[in-house]
Amino acid sequence: MRRGAAVAAVLCAGVCIGALGASAAGQPSPVRFGVADDTGKYANDGGAAFFAQIASLGLRDDRMTVIWDPAHPTVITDRPFLDRSISTAVADGVQVRLAVRPATATAIGTSAVRAKSFASFVASLAERYPQVQTFVVGNEPNQPRFWQPQFVKGKPVAAIGYERMLAATYDALKAVDPSVTVVGGVLSSRGNDDPQATSNASTSPVRFIADMGAAYRASGRTKPLMDQFGFHAYPRSNRDSLATGLDWPNAGFANLARVKQALWDAFNGTAQPTIENGLRISIDEIGWQTAVPAASLSAYTGTETVPVTSDAAQATIYGQIIAKAACDPSISSVLFSPFIDESQLSGFQSGLERADGTKRPSYTIVKAALAAGPRCAGATVLWAHTNTVVGARALFGSTNITHWWKQRVWSFGVRVGEDATYRASIVPVAGRGVLSTRQALKTKPVLTTRGYAKAAWTPLVRFPLKRLAPGRYAYVIDLHAALAPARHRVLVSRTFAVR
Repeated sequence: MRRGAAVAAVLCAGVCIGALGASAAGQPSPVRFGVADDTGKYANDGGAAFFAQIASLGLRDDRMTVIWDPAHPTVITDRPFLDRSISTAVADGVQVRLAVRPATATAIGTSAVRAKSFASFVASLAERYPQVQTFVVGNEPNQPRFWQPQFVKGKPVAAIGYERMLAATYDALKAVDPSVTVVGGVLSSRGNDDPQATSNASTSPVRFIADMGAAYRASGRTKPLMDQFGFHAYPRSNRDSLATGLDWPNAGFANLARVKQALWDAFNGTAQPTIENGLRISIDEIGWQTAVPAASLSAYTGTETVPVTSDAAQATIYGQIIAKAACDPSISSVLFSPFIDESQLSGFQSGLERADGTKRPSYTIVKAALAAGPRCAGATVLWAHTNTVVGARALFGSTNITHWWKQRVWSFGVRVGEDATYRASIVPVAGRGVLSTRQALKTKPVLTTRGYAKAAWTPLVRFPLKRLAPGRYAYVIDLHAALAPARHRVLVSRTFAVR
């Protein structure tokens, strides 16, 4: 155990408040801004110039990558580089966080033995580098590039293996120093949830969180998994604005409420805190790729593989990220990725600085925004979980129409912001009064149907072909969130007549 850790263990009964990012007054500490970039780690000067530069902008964190090789499970491959760069960063006032991931996508799978071996390796890093107070566990386990298998016989299994690895690593790190911050999840913003996909069979972040919560509950664990939830908030397209989100069950920066709800659905009532009781979100990577001007192209190789935005658009977005993150007390940190462009055009050109050392307009924007102290542009984000189905509404149409008794076709539209199952019915109504939800659910229906409503679609709820006896009726639909069935919403139409 690190020096002072015994004292910290006494102070941190249960979940350590410091690890959750709270201030002494009980309020969340201000959001930290930094970069996810290994440039300083490998620099010939030990990162002296790099760390001094990012610190001069007000970027106080740098996330470095460490690879765990199961063939050599105790070897810190980059140890000489880490030894000198971590010390240099600390001297420049930059906090280093280590992102540790397996060397191959198949290195762990669902193996408990491999998970414990990985955890022991991360603990050895904490022992060797007591200056490092934040450890990021894994990288995008919802993507097959980093974790396989994603599915077995059509069933998602990646979250089961990852939850096991995260739990083991959390325990190993806390045994070294209870005040260490453990960042888990670290999910990609996208996934197709298609086990039959010919390529990139991946898991969306919302579904992965649900699977991780299910694995956690099934394990019977009575301790947390993580102090912060890591998320890679990349856009669907580099040409999207910051306000343009991704379709459910994917998520971007504009969809953080969706991520927060997923975390609540997965972990509420367990030992793992949710956003409402201490968990915070670390935007572990974010970036918009831009075009490289002709004057800088000699510093790059290869060919660009994705649509890119303009330098001006990127600068505007990066300024907005700082302002909006400052409004959200659930965000602990934002890391721009990378700080300096990758020189291969097939990689990321989302840096504040190009590969030839020239600075993008975003460099100036970020420096100015941080020099003034990150200021909230707008209202403070006050988020609370919902117990209903997000975005649920029924398109019952006009109920003033009197239907002919020979009519056999009955239907209406439904719209939801997340996938939902439903049971719909047509119930008889005595008189012209509007049915309450309770009455609607208690009344014996004359027609029923069940179905599945996909997010952002408007499917028709169709009933079996049947004539209704003359009288008055109402449509009723009981919707349940597909990934959290305990959340539901009942919608009742006005009454309509059949003559």
